[in-house]
Amino acid sequence: MQTVYETMYILRPDLGDEQVEQIISKYENLLREQGADNIQSQNRGKRRLAYEIKKQRDGIYIQLNYTGPGKMIAVLERAMRLSEEVIRYLTINQQVKEPKASTEAA
Repeated sequence: MQTVYETMYILRPDLGDEQVEQIISKYENLLREQGADNIQSQNRGKRRLAYEIKKQRDGIYIQLNYTGPGKMIAVLERAMRLSEEVIRYLTINQQVKEPKASTEAA
């Protein structure tokens, strides 16, 4: 069994494209330092929030998918909590079964 994590976080809407790319690479590097593998990030773009968060009505959604040890989640979420650019984040984990090798004899 391999644990796959997905972190979705929302950035302030007033950030420029270059700032967004810097923030994405900052969190990807942080995950690599903590031992994460298969890091994939997707910029989902600016969207309207369902309700106001920290006096913001819009946000830039970023999705990170990665595998690695569970201890890295606390480090990542602490960095996001202390950042002024991130207004909300959520991490979930999924248990993905590895495909079995076919050992059938004909």
